[in-house]
Amino acid sequence: MKKFKLINLRRERRAFRVSNAVKRYSTRPRLCVFRSNKHIYAQIIDDNAGKTMVSVGTNDKDLRGEISFGGNCEAARKVGEAIAKKALEAGIKQVAFDRHGYLYHGRIQVLADAARNAGLDIGAASDNYTEEELAARAAKKAKSGGKKKVDKNEQKAGKASGQNRAPVKKK
Repeated sequence: MKKFKLINLRRERRAFRVSNAVKRYSTRPRLCVFRSNKHIYAQIIDDNAGKTMVSVGTNDKDLRGEISFGGNCEAARKVGEAIAKKALEAGIKQVAFDRHGYLYHGRIQVLADAARNAGLDIGAASDNYTEEELAARAAKKAKSGGKKKVDKNEQKAGKASGQNRAPVKKK
């Protein structure tokens, strides 16, 4: 239990740090994301007024029928599209993305990309690979077997197996 409390404490510290950086350096409204195991929520907040302008979640009445389970990437994609649609209807075109301490990976990245593709300006995408490039990268990885190539000299020295120190002499 202590381990999970520490993990959550670290995430809260990251969230505080990321959110404050977004608030401090941006004049745009903030697109804040919260992720749980079963659902994902997004809201656009105007920090100057201290008001939530638009909010969407997987348990909203509009999305509940479309989504079978709220804790996957497909649900995040629907939430991203819905938040962008509501924001554009409200006249919000530019937002600052607040990942709230979560890694920009998986559901968080899918939500951001879906909002960006639906017309919301949240900045440049991290890596926009086409499907052909992704297939080529996967084929290359499968061909190499996912193993790191090791130089023969490093292998002789023992560095490939993680032995970076000198051998200990036995008495």
